Amino acid sequence: MIGGRRCSEAARRLRQRPDHLELAVMERQEDEEVDYRIATDEAVTADRAAVSESASGRRTRWFHFARSSKNRRKRLHCEDDGEEGDKNSAEETGRRARLAQPEGMNIGSSTQTIATPLMTGDSFYSLATGAANPSVAKSEDLEQYKQRDPSVVSETKSARSMRRLSQMRRRRSSYYFSDNERRIRANDKEFNSQFKYHNNYIKTSKYSIFTFLPFNLLEQFQRLANFYFLCLLVLQLIPAISSLTPVTTAIPLIGVLTLTAVKDAYDDIQRHLSDSQVNNRKSKTLRNGKLVEAKWSEVQVGDVIRLDNNQFVAADILLLSTSEPNGLCFIETAELDGETNLKAKQCLTETIELGDRNDSLWNFNGEIICERPNNLLNKFDGTLMWRGQRFALDNEKILLRGCVLRNTQWCYGVVVFAGVDTKLMQNSGKTQFKSTGVDRLLNFIIIGIVLFLVSICAFFAIGCSVWEGFIGQHFQAYLPWERIIPKDYIPTGATVIGLLVFFSYAIVLNTVVPISLYVSVEVIRFVQSFLINWDEEMYYATTNTYAKARTTTLNEELGQIQYIFSDKTGTLTQNIMTFNKCSINGRTYGDVIDLRTGELIEITEAVQSVDFSANPHHESDFRWYDRTLLDAVRSDEEHSHVFFRLLALCHTVMAETVDGKLEYQAQSPDEAALVSAARNFGFVFRTRTPNSITIEVMGRTEEYELLNILDFNNVRKRMSVILRRGDSVVLYCKGADNVIYDRLHGGQEDLKARTQDHLNKFAGEGLRTLVLAERRLTEQYYNDWRMRQQEAALSLDSREQKLNAIYEEIESEMQLVGVTAIEDKLQDGVPKSIANLQNAGIKIWVLTGDKQETAINIGYSCQLLTDELADVFIVDGNSVEEVEKQLRQFKESIKIYNRFRPGGSEGLERLNSESTIDPMSAAITQTSAFMQETNLPPTPPPPPAISVVTFRWDDKIKDNKGGPDSAECNDLFGDEKKSVGGGTASIMIDENTGFALVVNGHSLVHCLSPELENKFLDIASQCKAVICCRVTPLQKALVVELIKRAKNAVTLAIGDGANDVSMIKAAHIGVGISGQEGLQAVLSSDYAIAQFRYLERLLLVHGRWSYYRMCKFLRYFFYKNFAFTLCHCWYSLFCGFSAQTVFDPMFISVYNLFYTSLPVLALGVFEQDVSDKNSLEFPRLYTPGLKSELFNIREFIYSVLHGAFTSLILFLIPYGVYKDGVSQHGFIVSDHMTLGAVVATILIVDNTAQISLYTSYWTVVNHVTIWGSLVWYFVLDYFYNYVIGGPYVGSLTQAMKDMTFWFTMLITVMMLVSPVLAYKFYLLDVHPSLSDKIRQKSLKKIHSRASSNVRRTASSRRGRRSVRSGYAFAHQEGFGRLITSGKIMHKLPQDFAFPLGLGTKKTQALHNNLTSADGTTEKTNHSGQDMANNNNTNLRHNQNQNHSSMADITGDGRSSGGEGGRGSGGSEDMSPRAPCQDLDTINL
Repeated sequence: MIGGRRCSEAARRLRQRPDHLELAVMERQEDEEVDYRIATDEAVTADRAAVSESASGRRTRWFHFARSSKNRRKRLHCEDDGEEGDKNSAEETGRRARLAQPEGMNIGSSTQTIATPLMTGDSFYSLATGAANPSVAKSEDLEQYKQRDPSVVSETKSARSMRRLSQMRRRRSSYYFSDNERRIRANDKEFNSQFKYHNNYIKTSKYSIFTFLPFNLLEQFQRLANFYFLCLLVLQLIPAISSLTPVTTAIPLIGVLTLTAVKDAYDDIQRHLSDSQVNNRKSKTLRNGKLVEAKWSEVQVGDVIRLDNNQFVAADILLLSTSEPNGLCFIETAELDGETNLKAKQCLTETIELGDRNDSLWNFNGEIICERPNNLLNKFDGTLMWRGQRFALDNEKILLRGCVLRNTQWCYGVVVFAGVDTKLMQNSGKTQFKSTGVDRLLNFIIIGIVLFLVSICAFFAIGCSVWEGFIGQHFQAYLPWERIIPKDYIPTGATVIGLLVFFSYAIVLNTVVPISLYVSVEVIRFVQSFLINWDEEMYYATTNTYAKARTTTLNEELGQIQYIFSDKTGTLTQNIMTFNKCSINGRTYGDVIDLRTGELIEITEAVQSVDFSANPHHESDFRWYDRTLLDAVRSDEEHSHVFFRLLALCHTVMAETVDGKLEYQAQSPDEAALVSAARNFGFVFRTRTPNSITIEVMGRTEEYELLNILDFNNVRKRMSVILRRGDSVVLYCKGADNVIYDRLHGGQEDLKARTQDHLNKFAGEGLRTLVLAERRLTEQYYNDWRMRQQEAALSLDSREQKLNAIYEEIESEMQLVGVTAIEDKLQDGVPKSIANLQNAGIKIWVLTGDKQETAINIGYSCQLLTDELADVFIVDGNSVEEVEKQLRQFKESIKIYNRFRPGGSEGLERLNSESTIDPMSAAITQTSAFMQETNLPPTPPPPPAISVVTFRWDDKIKDNKGGPDSAECNDLFGDEKKSVGGGTASIMIDENTGFALVVNGHSLVHCLSPELENKFLDIASQCKAVICCRVTPLQKALVVELIKRAKNAVTLAIGDGANDVSMIKAAHIGVGISGQEGLQAVLSSDYAIAQFRYLERLLLVHGRWSYYRMCKFLRYFFYKNFAFTLCHCWYSLFCGFSAQTVFDPMFISVYNLFYTSLPVLALGVFEQDVSDKNSLEFPRLYTPGLKSELFNIREFIYSVLHGAFTSLILFLIPYGVYKDGVSQHGFIVSDHMTLGAVVATILIVDNTAQISLYTSYWTVVNHVTIWGSLVWYFVLDYFYNYVIGGPYVGSLTQAMKDMTFWFTMLITVMMLVSPVLAYKFYLLDVHPSLSDKIRQKSLKKIHSRASSNVRRTASSRRGRRSVRSGYAFAHQEGFGRLITSGKIMHKLPQDFAFPLGLGTKKTQALHNNLTSADGTTEKTNHSGQDMANNNNTNLRHNQNQNHSSMADITGDGRSSGGEGGRGSGGSEDMSPRAPCQDLDTINL
């Protein structure tokens, strides 16, 4: 019988896999639901009846349930098979055989085998209806189960291994669950809730209403000082050892805790508000078959949500259906990886039919088995089980939280990860407690002070014991011992007294670590934060955004930044591409020339743009200023028409009409800019089909048959389309300059030379260049090529290589059309800001998820990379060995450069021995060609970069602004060497020389490995700039952590997107760019600014001021407290170490709170050595913070010694005057209270005098606080003693009536102030700092030379310039196949751009270039390795600044290095670095 055979097969499978519960994934049936309910009720009844059974009976429930479930399945199969016909049975057998095959599925790092179902129905628990005697059935099933699997016997004996029936019923699943997988069922809240997945609520705050008080107090008492004062407060509560009232410590401690708590509460409230803004965003969610609007925080795993166009994705979702054909949708991932180009996602074809019908989507009950939450943005593994089938899920079907839906009306998806489980939040990193370097130093200093205090107290305790044992015991009648002191044995009593005195002195001397220090620090930081918030110079009017200090405890750290880690997209750039200039048939367009003077006009807002209103399809925001190009187009000039026709046809842009307006959707902003330019000049791309492209040329429609798209990839670096119109077949191609130039036909030398010159000019201005070419094909040639291309496409062996060879064949012998130049607009002021930050000694690293070529071109545009760099190293190895080899080569290059560069030992020796130049002005070049032409003796090989040494005989160089190379923080002024004639020869090295490093993301993985970490750091630390491309958010954080750990450097991270959150959290200081679409970066940042240029002011002004103020505050604070506290130590020598205080206890309590707090607070808030303008104009002022020169252990010890000296003078002079003193009226003034009042008064006067000398910048607040505090002391002293009735009443009044007091005060203050004044004048005259010199110049009203504009223009730039293609090439194959297959017709797919790849072969030596100027031209063969090797160098053309074109150099209109001016060389000339600068001859 067929049914019986199938039942036996099912039983055999069950015996083979007894540990795996079966899985039912068939379509849900109503009758199966009824069976499930009946079975559940019977199981509940059996469960209640089993309560009275024995313990062993209770332990068998789970096995009965599992066995009965399987028996029922077998019965259902057998009955079903008996009733069905043979045909249906055969089909069912085949289908079940297919479903029953175990399937391996990779989930994360584990492989899980899942058994597929053998039964129909959708219920996950199919309970048997039971037998007549359930208990008998239970026992029989259990015995059979034990016989089949003996391990069950031992399992039943372990109560901990059993699973309760109610728990199994709640799961309703027959799965075998693994910890390495995640299971979600759509629209089934009950099923998903059992796994306790996180909801979609986001929390960045630290406290709640209930946890604030305990958590905040716990955090505050982790500070050593707070805990120290808490211990002191406990000691003061013991009367036997306390000489001060506990109020003196309790009030300041409570005040500190309260003030800090208020500040922390304010900060956390701001975080709560930000969290609330995100959590309260609205999302459309399916609930009970209806689409309702719910908050983001209410979205749960398993919910089906709807997204509309331009809406943020609320959680990580599996795409189910979209409004576009073939289930496509388009997203922007700027919040994740910083890229704004569109990426295509496509849902399963089986779920497309769900559409936007709420009933179908609500009935969708597919189950998703996927990986656990992780931080891999580009990886997702999972399986969808629906309608009895399995569907593989990958990253192309997942939309991640933080993405924005673009160009898609709507889409639906089921939530897979929510809240903290989303990949965005997994990459955000943990919020770390951040403290400043000053905080860490303070903690260390306080530990030292406590140890010092313990040692002093121990010394005084020993002294007290000795004094009491030898002297004090004889005066017990006058100074009786306490009752707790044993009097029988004197040594014991003296020892006990010494022990008590130890704690007494700990209380008396506690002011050496005043709690008011932390109060004052918090107040200063808090006020400084408001000064940042109120700075009008950092206000961005466009978005109405002020700078905001979101964390108030890190201000002084802004003045010690050594490394800046910056994102690129949205941080350095506006991410707006504009068609800026072009070259057509050897003529350049885009510059505006003054017809009267013939000079270039700088394009500003005042310059009138060309009017394109005659074109009905023009874009109002398109700007072009050169009228001649539009005139050429309108006059039907052939070359301009070919140029724009190519731009309108050779692309993969999609066109659509929205509200009657034509709009373009491109996966790259570069490509959109080119098609937009063609549109505005009258060449309008209208639409495309899989086989055609339609454009409108000057109002006339032209339709082209699309024959082929030869797509981009990282090796080809170009794109081509083959089109047919009428009888003509044409190939249009665009790509990198080195790639296109190698494929041009001969006879174009003059055109190529002129175009090459334009390429140099465009690239020199930081524009992203692209070369255009065409080739006319015959029908016969194309048909023959097409057949061979199809054969290669169908080949199973080396298909890609064969296709590349076929593409190479047709993309040759092309005619040069022109060059485009696109500007990726930087934010305003970025080049100037970067230049100033580098001059300040800060290293800048760019960490971006964008492509290598794009990042490099932005690096050149923003002056992070310059042509003056000796070399730009590119690390792009795919394995550890390759990366190690590259790093080793780069290290050797750096050694060679350091050996020969000016200033090196060998260079200077060779300079002194060989140079016989005019001592007034000379320049030495180390070019090998020139050395050969002169009669100089042989020299070692030249360095790999230009070396220019300039000798000057004046001292003006000392006053130059700016600073050294950012990789070094040398002394304030350069080294000087005495020349033979006694003059001073200053050796000037171009501060722009050095190295830069570019690292790809896949190579960075190996660079961060333990075996290469040190080598990578060794090279990176010697580079002026570092750019990391294609990095993930987590890699950004790892790079920051590496620098923090290995270099022990203070780091700052700045970004604008969610992909920067982990980096921002990892750095010491996190800065978010506000005013952009996403808020994640700002929410996680410590400071928020609207534009990158404000970072310059944030660091060089506010950061430097904050650090300067805090350091000055701390130096003075420790000085005044040691001067105050150590007076007790000197007095203890005269009071038998009895812990008697020299001052009034009330004076001790309020000294730091009322008498000296306001002046020092004013110093910490308003002090500045130079103005904000000078701080920006002289970035070298920032360097003391890099070295922690203003406050360190040495400065602290100096403050302590100064305070100790002050306390000694303060005590000894009044003590000597008033000891045995008598007033002029005959009154005895040698009492303790008079001495204490006099010393306290002189101390306050000295503090006033000292802080007056400390203050460099006087404001009204400084005057009021400094002089007001002095007056306030006398007012409070009289009020306390005469109104309240203090014990020292009349002491100060009587002392002030005698001239002895005034002379004593005058002599003491003069002795204390004179050394300070002398030392200050000595430093100012002999060793002035840079700020001293600037203040002197300001006082003399001598204006410094104006800083040069850092934006490079053609007139100020050196003639030498590399040619860089700036187009954003894709690192993967494009979407030509999708277009031609018809799958993508309305929208544009995923990431698509042009790979640039720095690198062709190195140019020939300068000697060869010079010898070719006589008219001879060397023709060389191109090795073609520039295509295969992505690590080659850029072509560096040696071009004298006086030459206007390559034709001027070669003399015959052709360049010397072969076609297009390209240098020759085989594989031995290939450089492992990019781009390497050749030697130039510079005549000064």
